[in-house]
Formats: sequence, C-alpha cells, structure tokens
Amino acid sequence: MKLLRLVVVLAVLAYAGWLAWPFISPLIEGAAPGAATMRAEATAGDAGLLFGFVPSWALWVGAIALYVISALLLGAGNPKAAFAYLLGFAADAALRLALADKGGEAARSGPTTMAAPDAASGLPVDPLWLTLGALVLLGVLLMIASRRIRRARTPGQLSY
Repeated sequence: MKLLRLVVVLAVLAYAGWLAWPFISPLIEGAAPGAATMRAEATAGDAGLLFGFVPSWALWVGAIALYVISALLLGAGNPKAAFAYLLGFAADAALRLALADKGGEAARSGPTTMAAPDAASGLPVDPLWLTLGALVLLGVLLMIASRRIRRARTPGQLSY
C-alpha cells in the first residue's frame, strides 16, 4: 500500500507541475522573476472571466494549490487528501469545461495550453474528456491509497 501511495503522490505532483509549467518554465530557463509574472498576467488576461465573475487564473491557481495540498496530505497518510483532491478536480474540471465552452481551441490557448496537446488530435475522443477521465481514475487511486488500514483487535488484546 505504501508503494501505491508513493506512486499516486508522484503522479499528483507531476500533474500539478504540468499545470503550473507556464509559471515555472521562465524561472527554470534562467529568466528574471518578472518574466514569470509577465507571462502569468498575459495568460490570465487572455482568458478573461469565466461564468461572468470568476477570473480564470483563480481557478487555475486554486487547482494547482489543491493538487499539491492533496499530494502532501496523502504523503503524510492523512485520509483528508481525497477531499482536497476532489476540490482541486472540481476547480480543474470547471476551468477546462468553461474554456471549452467559451471558444474551443481559441480559448484553450489560454491557461490550459498544456491541457490540450496537439499530439492527441488524431484520437476519436476529445482530449478534454480523456484528461478528465484520467484525473477521475487518479482520484479513485488516491481514495484507495488514503484509506487507513486498521487492524482488528480481539477482546483482551493489549495495544502497545
């Protein structure tokens, strides 16, 4: 079970890093910290408001933060990791579906550039639904890994 927990923690952190890559890449490339903020402002300005009142960057940063929190909770063995992952998935799914409804490929060029890979364009299913399905599967694995295993004690057995 510990190996499954480690694999799921690494998978959730890898996905959160993939979502945060537009913010992280200028820092890794050696650009000044101002380049990351300029890229973030440009990306947030492209997408505009979702649902009429929520800025897209708020859902994006919220999803990244909740995925990282979920991975940290799961690594510590806390069963509340599933709840944090569920909230992160809800923010991520709302962002993806709102951007897909907003304008298809033109809207996806905003904050979810990495969420719509061009390599998957030959598939018979929309990559949006494949990504959401993979995230649901990862969530199920996270719930399985976050369960606490309690040993049954027989009456009269001392706990040390």
